[in-house]
Amino acid sequence: MDVTSSTQSATTTPSTTTSSSSTSSINSDFDTFLKMLTAQLTNQDPLNPLDSQDFAVQLATFSSVEQQTNTTDLLTDLGDRLTASGASQLAIWVGREARVTADPTFDGTALTLSPEIPDTATKAELVVRTEAGREVDRRAVALDAETITWDGIDQTGATLPRDRYNFTLESVSGSDAITTSPVAHYARISEARLTPGAEKLVLDNGIAVAPENVLALRSAE
Repeated sequence: MDVTSSTQSATTTPSTTTSSSSTSSINSDFDTFLKMLTAQLTNQDPLNPLDSQDFAVQLATFSSVEQQTNTTDLLTDLGDRLTASGASQLAIWVGREARVTADPTFDGTALTLSPEIPDTATKAELVVRTEAGREVDRRAVALDAETITWDGIDQTGATLPRDRYNFTLESVSGSDAITTSPVAHYARISEARLTPGAEKLVLDNGIAVAPENVLALRSAE
């Protein structure tokens, strides 16, 4: 929570500084413009005065620049407000458990997986691979299983090393081709992180996922 709050402060503070600086600059430039205009009127040749249209063009040009600067400040402020709003919404997710398909890390503690088994499946297997893609475990899954507990022990009875693994579900419907789908798991959200152009949720195992990739949320057990 502290990280998200500090991100909000760090995001919104520069906007105020930039806006104040731009406004001050505009006021200073306008004062300079008026002084230059007064000097032109004072020092012009009475027998050949400057065309009034020239003054109108100068004034219109300055007004256009001023409007563009104000528009930029407004857009910057709006962007900062939207970013702060996004941070506030993500803050309430911190501390809860998110259901994601990102590869979990096995740390010696059994993992609880949440497969989605097709209703038409006649056979289903959990397939475990290393990040390099090497298969290290395969086991049958009951067709009515809502969760799978994976203890990190392969088919030979050996405990696999602590590492990040990929879990997929291979299901068969009759004699049809095998369907492979990712297997989701629940992990606690430890941080909400804002980066330029993106929002990320950091899980306890260090994985960063986009909010739109979260399939479900639940209270931490």
